[in-house]
Amino acid sequence: MHSVLDRALDCVVGALGKTTDTTGVTLHRSPDAGRARLADPAFDFASAVPSGVRLEMLTDATELELDALLTVVLPPGMPSAGSVFDLLVDGELREPVVATKESPVYFDPATGSLEAGPAEPATVRFRLGPRPVERRVEIWLPVTPALTLIDVRVPDGASVRPAPASGPLWVHYGSSISQCSDAGRPTATWPAAVARSAGRSLVNLGLGGQCQLDPFMARAVRDLPASAISLELGINVHNADSMRERAFVPAFHGFLDTIRDGHPSTPVLVVSPIVCPAAEERPGPTVVGPDAMVHTVDRPAELGFGALTLSRVRALLGEHVEQRRKEGDAHLHLLDGTALFGPDDVADLPDGLHPNAAGYARMAERFLPLSFGGAGVFGRPAGGTGADLPA
Repeated sequence: MHSVLDRALDCVVGALGKTTDTTGVTLHRSPDAGRARLADPAFDFASAVPSGVRLEMLTDATELELDALLTVVLPPGMPSAGSVFDLLVDGELREPVVATKESPVYFDPATGSLEAGPAEPATVRFRLGPRPVERRVEIWLPVTPALTLIDVRVPDGASVRPAPASGPLWVHYGSSISQCSDAGRPTATWPAAVARSAGRSLVNLGLGGQCQLDPFMARAVRDLPASAISLELGINVHNADSMRERAFVPAFHGFLDTIRDGHPSTPVLVVSPIVCPAAEERPGPTVVGPDAMVHTVDRPAELGFGALTLSRVRALLGEHVEQRRKEGDAHLHLLDGTALFGPDDVADLPDGLHPNAAGYARMAERFLPLSFGGAGVFGRPAGGTGADLPA
């Protein structure tokens, strides 16, 4: 076996930046300059979780080995189920590959304390085929841990080169509900499932806790050669209580103005928040209680002026999307998030905020016809197959 790390990095799809240190290469779903200016550890971690990031390569290797440091955040004393990788060979989805050697960081939400466990790299092996013939290989990286890539190896004499794009580019920006850490496997996040079914190449900018309408993320979307753009907005602004109505409205318009500078006629779909029972009529911030459920924080009524509830966020997004359409942006559209995951679905909302794997599968089933279906805002699929959509 010999290292092909440099060539493998040329095959990375879905990342916008990277940092290199003595450990290895961390692939980021945010631009390096904006992330450095923000200098926020929580954003850095979410950016380093490679949801939707994959290696797309043409290779005649019969097997491939990948070394990575997998940093997973866990409650104290909680074991991990492992970090899941997905492998596709010539379009065929194989059984998931699970890495059990991880580097835990234990976070206590009650105290805010962090305790790092031992950092141990994992070696993950993928069996590609019995004969050394060129195949299209996709390795989808995990959706829960932050990942630092240490090495990629193939048998001596085998070659690796970038594969052609899997389809026109769809760029999706959103929150943890788009990162989908509870999806079960990388190809079962709802954006990945939709992209594969619709024959689209995905860049998933769903960043857990970090969908705050940051201007540098708008510039990132602006500069990508997207044929379709979707924006899942509002829940993180509420969760963090980071904006009142006065700030949220111009931030929303500014985000869209920046995207439109690079994509004046690209279809853009704004997705309002899915249901979150604790936050529907109560403003943030939210916290995780002793029952492991999401709750809003009580505060005096006099501090509530202009604070955002989820119902108010949906109303504002609807009002201002319609305003922009009246101004002439016929390529801007709105999707009520509760049409993807609403009050009848809360049994699949185990913490009151994040869907489980079954919930994400349902979101994919519902989003596909509304977006890439024949009557959807993005038009017909570009060659994908609905058979790949999770049941």
